[in-house]
Amino acid sequence: MNNTLILALTLVCGGAGAAPELYNIDPNHTYPSFEADHMGGLSVWRGKFKHTTGTILLDRAAASGTVDIAVDTKSLDFGNERLNEHAQGAELFDVAKYPTATFSGKISRFDGGKPAEVRGELTMHGVTKPLTLTIGSFLCKINPMSKKEVCGADASATFNRSDFGISFGQEMGFRQEVKLAIQVEAIKAG
Repeated sequence: MNNTLILALTLVCGGAGAAPELYNIDPNHTYPSFEADHMGGLSVWRGKFKHTTGTILLDRAAASGTVDIAVDTKSLDFGNERLNEHAQGAELFDVAKYPTATFSGKISRFDGGKPAEVRGELTMHGVTKPLTLTIGSFLCKINPMSKKEVCGADASATFNRSDFGISFGQEMGFRQEVKLAIQVEAIKAG
């Protein structure tokens, strides 16, 4: 057997044995944020959720993986306490009844060896609908402080909030489209 063939077999066998890697969402560096219309184009309000947990299972060799995220809806923050209270109330998120929003999906596309898209389901306000996240950037590296591998991404999506039963203001002309912008970092388990 020549050296080139041995090297090729080693690479194939080594890649086939690679196992999926589990990453835990870093709640200190993960904040789903959103943009929503106010008064039919008068302004755009931006908010974020300050408490997120979950896991990402990443199999780079197979170009696959899963994402499971839980967002504490009570952690909603517009930077305006009065608006926070209203948004947490029954007319919008109704956090007393629906304290958690979840996203569960599969990495559906890789580009250049990196995840580029996640197709899954968003459950919010007691309603589950399909949602596709587009990953704009993705990087894994050793965190110089913790010495652990960390992966980070910037993901985005758009959905209609009335599809989830959150249609407050629609009769006053509020647009129902919501734009998500999610900064996420996850630490390799183990």
